[in-house]
Amino acid sequence: MPIIGYMKSPYKEKFGIPRQPNLVQVESYIEMVEPYNDLTAFEGIEEFSHLWLLWQFHDNKNQQQSQNFRPQVRPPRLGGNKKIGVFATRSMYRPSLIGLSVVQLKAVKKVGKSVRVYVTGSDLLDGTPIVDIKPYIQYSDAVLDAQSGYAQDEPERSPVIWTECAEQQKQALLKQKTLTAQIVNELEQVLSLDPRPAYQNDAERVYGMLFADLNVKFKVENHKVQILEILT
Repeated sequence: MPIIGYMKSPYKEKFGIPRQPNLVQVESYIEMVEPYNDLTAFEGIEEFSHLWLLWQFHDNKNQQQSQNFRPQVRPPRLGGNKKIGVFATRSMYRPSLIGLSVVQLKAVKKVGKSVRVYVTGSDLLDGTPIVDIKPYIQYSDAVLDAQSGYAQDEPERSPVIWTECAEQQKQALLKQKTLTAQIVNELEQVLSLDPRPAYQNDAERVYGMLFADLNVKFKVENHKVQILEILT
């Protein structure tokens, strides 16, 4: 399949990416590539509030092929210990490395010779290849009485607390204008979902996460996320 563009996202590594789209209203954009960087290809798209993105899992270290197909995986929502069938999950380890996400359309802009599609709610790693964009159709795509098995409800969110040291670092970066209030808000949304692997529950363990241009250190104790350090 042809690649029509690449996602430009603050998610610089897989750790920390929300496990479903639209859980965090992070802004990102698709950089279209030739010959698809043509504004006329998007004529009429502004009448739609949301889009389907079809994309490739391009950074799997254990990319699935038919010869080493694993029929079962461990979903994080089930604690990372219980196995169920891969086709009953949205696991990245699949026989076909194709992902599907709904995002909210913000704008389509011409930037120099490039065309950018700005969206929010993406769950895509920076650099993810995009293979198609389709409008989301509310009357047919939204099934209000659908049953979603073990993922029927949105995951719980944890309070996010800045330690004194991290707060001082944040204020300094804001003053230097190397950090914006929007990025702070997006980071807090991401961390509130507790990005740790489901099977890890060590209150003393310090985790590191790359987000936008930030290197963030945090830990989770008593269902509260404590930001320990934030550096550029």
